[in-house]
Amino acid sequence: MWWCKHCKIVCANEEVLNDGSHEKCGTKEVERRNLKQWLMRIPLYGDRLLKGLDKLDWPQGVKDMQKNWIGKSFGAEVDFAIADANGKPTEKKLRVYTTRCDTLFGATYMVVAPEHAMVPELTTAEQKAAVEEYVHAAALKSDLDRTELAKEKTGVFTGSYAVNPLTGTKIPVWVADYVLTGYGTGAIMAVPAHDTRDFDFAKKFNLPVICIMEPDASCPEDVKPLVLKGEACWAADGTYINSENATLCLNGLNKKQGIAKVIEWLEANKIGKATVNYKLRDWLFSRQRYWGEPFPIIHWEDGEISTVDDAELPVLLPELKDYKPGDGGQSPLANATEWLQVTDKNGRKGIRETNTMPQWAGSCWYYLRYIDACNGDAFLAKELEKYWMPVDLYVGGAEHAVLHLLYSRFWHKVLFDLGLVSTDEPFQKLFNQGMILAFAYEDAAGSKVPTDEVEEKNGKFFKKGTDIELKQIVAKMSKSLKNVVNPDDVVRDYGADSLRLYEMFMGPLDAVKPWQTKGIEGMNRFLGRAWRSVVGDSDEAPVFVDETAPEAIEKVMHQTVIKVTSDIENMSFNTAISQLMIFNNEMMKMDKRYREPCETFVKLLHPFAPHIAEEMWSILGHNESLTNVAWPEADHSKAVENTVEVVFQVNGKVRAKASVAKDMDKAALEKLAMENDRMKEFMNGKTVVKSIVVPGKLVNIVVK
Repeated sequence: MWWCKHCKIVCANEEVLNDGSHEKCGTKEVERRNLKQWLMRIPLYGDRLLKGLDKLDWPQGVKDMQKNWIGKSFGAEVDFAIADANGKPTEKKLRVYTTRCDTLFGATYMVVAPEHAMVPELTTAEQKAAVEEYVHAAALKSDLDRTELAKEKTGVFTGSYAVNPLTGTKIPVWVADYVLTGYGTGAIMAVPAHDTRDFDFAKKFNLPVICIMEPDASCPEDVKPLVLKGEACWAADGTYINSENATLCLNGLNKKQGIAKVIEWLEANKIGKATVNYKLRDWLFSRQRYWGEPFPIIHWEDGEISTVDDAELPVLLPELKDYKPGDGGQSPLANATEWLQVTDKNGRKGIRETNTMPQWAGSCWYYLRYIDACNGDAFLAKELEKYWMPVDLYVGGAEHAVLHLLYSRFWHKVLFDLGLVSTDEPFQKLFNQGMILAFAYEDAAGSKVPTDEVEEKNGKFFKKGTDIELKQIVAKMSKSLKNVVNPDDVVRDYGADSLRLYEMFMGPLDAVKPWQTKGIEGMNRFLGRAWRSVVGDSDEAPVFVDETAPEAIEKVMHQTVIKVTSDIENMSFNTAISQLMIFNNEMMKMDKRYREPCETFVKLLHPFAPHIAEEMWSILGHNESLTNVAWPEADHSKAVENTVEVVFQVNGKVRAKASVAKDMDKAALEKLAMENDRMKEFMNGKTVVKSIVVPGKLVNIVVK
């Protein structure tokens, strides 16, 4: 496990940053330690987590990230016998997992991870000092440093050898940190001729490279001879060569055929078997902190481990004077003597589990507790769960793809298996919102300065009260960059509704958008215009008339109902607000305050600016909240244009235009064109040959 010496706690892999520092305290005092911890066996759900993605309406990118994180692969586990001093196989076995068991004939050495349990027994006395030093150094590196970021392969020979089960050849066993203990068995067979990582390692340490696959036609002609001589690596497909023993021959076969034949041979000889593996690791679920849910577990003096009775739940944290963890990994709860020690009804003594759960214990299922938060008898009433679940829409960032969103799915499936929820997936639709960008400021040393400590002078930026000039940069709004805009300040200056409108009007919900506080002023002005169009700007109570509004107002009203309804469904909030602005502009032209358009506008505004909308609704004479009022319905026939512009032509040239009813027939259109003064000028003294009439578009009079 990762252990932070500064915090004196176990860290999850996700809590150790790429530079090897602990995200909680920022120090690099983290190392690997072997500790007994509680883990969730999430790999057992790997297949179901993969298959469940097929029925979810989620962004494909998030699905792909989860699939890659789960990392399902098909391969084989193979046992390599450890050789004795004479190179003969012993009963001691080293098991590897490989997706390319077909390349076993080319395995020239083996590698175990520094944390592998067999490292001590594989290490000879002559190599002990070197191996221990290497293992300690590897414990200080993150997984990323050991794999993707590693510029150069490192390793040390254990002094032991294994026997290749297909060739009978004695091959050396090395310790190297490019192998991780969390994937497969933590040990690999190295085939340097056909794996780039193994090839780089073999070249550095002068280990054999044996080509057992002749490259296919995709291999460049100048590279192929080098591959065959073991001077270059070929990781793509080809045809087997040098792959034959007394009972197995792969020569001439392709990769698919070779894998099937080797697995069959391994299983027949009880040396290995076909295996499905996952990159997904057991989920570390315990911490040595005080602030966390205690595990409801008791360790009894006779060795039994049991859960506490339901009647004793929840297990509450005891009060402590000292909240610091112990240097050896003990939780602060180990000091709570009275709380720690328990006795059952038969006098048997035991102690409580002293590790606590991480924040995941609540964040994985919070959405369920929201449904029935005040229930003191159960975590959730079944009838309420069936009514509300699954969540129809989850709006969240893609940064949660392989953490919260994956772990919640696992947690939910466990609850489903226990019969506590009715669905096996929690979130049906996922929408990733875009990030908000904002100006950040840094001094010459690169230190960030909070935005509220910055002032502008003559187009330059300075730390308030000083002559220290700052550099303005655009970055993601975050606490670490000290460029978060406090919403309380915005609400104080402009009101909550202006803030809400601005956030939704900035652009498409899934787009990356820059924050401009000045933009809130525009939303504030729009709300002012909305107030004036409905309520007015005098102290007198507005008078609303129940007459039918003018056709132009009615048309825009019904268009707005259609547009806003559709945009909310599609989460296109910015265009919905734009349409409300168009509607409001038309309302400001009204000679009277017609009740229907005023009420419809307020209903449509309510989801975006609820406070001012509720106030206007009250002024319109209603006592109930808008929350309980039905959403307006549109009359589509009134939302369409009833007039259309047609052109009048003489001999194909446009001479006039007119606005006419959309359903005006040919005869009426022709008569209107003939009577048009402008048309008469061009037809005067000429004979009409024919008339071409296209309803809704044009009238062309042909003359000579």
